[in-house]
Amino acid sequence: MKAATVSEIKRELRERSPDELIELCLRLSKFKKENKELLTYLLYEAVDEEAYIQSVKQDMEDEFEMINTSSFYFIKKSVRKILRNAKKYIRYSGQKTTEIEILMHFCKTLKTMHPSMQRSQTLVNLYERQIAMIKKKISGLNEDLQYDYGVELEQLSAPKIL
Repeated sequence: MKAATVSEIKRELRERSPDELIELCLRLSKFKKENKELLTYLLYEAVDEEAYIQSVKQDMEDEFEMINTSSFYFIKKSVRKILRNAKKYIRYSGQKTTEIEILMHFCKTLKTMHPSMQRSQTLVNLYERQIAMIKKKISGLNEDLQYDYGVELEQLSAPKIL
């Protein structure tokens, strides 16, 4: 089966009644957890973006606390999983400021994690890629936000004092 294009789906959705649209959304939410999470975001959390960002940050901190630190293998796997979840939450929002806030919090938490990420080149590379991504996203914002986020980013880029 070939999937329809977005414009074809949009055209078809315009022709449906509100009750049919509700049924389609409910049916869609039953198939994949991500669909349900996206609908939850759109219906409940998109109204207050700041609260959404705070809840994502809290989830991230909880996940960092649960990391098995017995070996760097487990640390790397867990950090990648946390980043994957963070990117999923960023996709739900679709706002650059939300993406910057969440990625900066990820980098701050990773930088202060024990044992130090400096002992694993893989984690250092992952950290540096996220910093580069944040810089790229900041450059697309207006000047006031660029300055505010730039100051915060400088603190992240500064070497860690042991």
